[in-house]
Amino acid sequence: MSRVGQRLVSLDAFRGFAIAGMVLVNNPGDWGHLYPQLEHAAWNGWTFTDWIFPFFLFIVGVSMTMSMDARAAAGATRATLLRGHARRAAVIFAVGLALNLIPSFNFDSVRIPGVLQRIALCSLLAAPIVLACRWHGVLGWLLGLFVLYAVLMLAVPVPDAQGVVGTGVLEPGRDFGAWLDRQLLAGHLWSASKTWDPEGLTSTLPAVGTVLFGALTGRFLAGARPATEVTVWLLLAGLALLWAGAVMDSLFMPINKSLWTPSYAVFMAGWALLVFGTFFWLLDAAPEPRLRRLAARAFQPLVIYGMNALFIFALSGLVAKMMAFIKPDGGTRSLKQVLYAPMQALPLAPQNASLLWALLFNAAMFGVAWWMWKRRWFVKA
Repeated sequence: MSRVGQRLVSLDAFRGFAIAGMVLVNNPGDWGHLYPQLEHAAWNGWTFTDWIFPFFLFIVGVSMTMSMDARAAAGATRATLLRGHARRAAVIFAVGLALNLIPSFNFDSVRIPGVLQRIALCSLLAAPIVLACRWHGVLGWLLGLFVLYAVLMLAVPVPDAQGVVGTGVLEPGRDFGAWLDRQLLAGHLWSASKTWDPEGLTSTLPAVGTVLFGALTGRFLAGARPATEVTVWLLLAGLALLWAGAVMDSLFMPINKSLWTPSYAVFMAGWALLVFGTFFWLLDAAPEPRLRRLAARAFQPLVIYGMNALFIFALSGLVAKMMAFIKPDGGTRSLKQVLYAPMQALPLAPQNASLLWALLFNAAMFGVAWWMWKRRWFVKA
């Protein structure tokens, strides 16, 4: 039977895995004491942390395709679908911008790019492609975006922040994307660098490609193939993309999350297919009902997390900012420092104390998600 309009438990669990990972890596007790896998690669390369954002964009593509195809089959017009999608993207962008404004609300220096802003832009740009094209058209757009990005980054000479002109220089602040961001978003970039932004404009092009990988997966899932066969193809495609991304890394452009290079997009789509394919097999495809029941119980917390992912991401960002802003003891220490001090006093290595804070923060966010799930409150843009 076709899976058009069917809610996949595996997709909710995969989304829950992504939001749990994002809350974990975004909220350590101490940014100076992290296990290497819980921070982004310094530049080229990848870590567990570099899985999380592309997984979200991949999920956006899967969900978008399955939802739009189901609504189109029910009679919704393309114009109606695009208007609704544009409104949702606008809300997500506005929430991300509002989080960047807190606590100073200084519009003159607010960072305009961001995680939610990229999700909004990528979904907005991918939606008309998904609606207008069959799978081969989507694949053509994906490849075209990669080629356009590569030409801009490798062939266009640009000055860096010091005025030195270079071509194809893929170093912090010296690439075409950084130059374009400085021209269009000067004073509104990532505060840690000021001369470039990891969610900049040019790198949005291959990031849209990540959404389109998800869209292709959604189209494949909507077919009438047996679930076991679908699982095999998901895992094989994941392995093929891992190999392709590794080849691109060595011969073409390095795997780099900050630049969202095509090799990074391809490589992370491979990991997304492998992780999602595993969830799909355990929760939706395994022929043994007992195995699916056991998996459903084991992964229920991730499913609960995944059903309010956008709300939990925004709430976790707001709570983290407020704990850094509020100073309960007369302005010398933040609320987070006050709460974290007892963990630092435990007989733990600094990395373990920092991880303990992140795990407890994650548990608190899960408590909110569970409370909302029990009341059937699901927040959608």
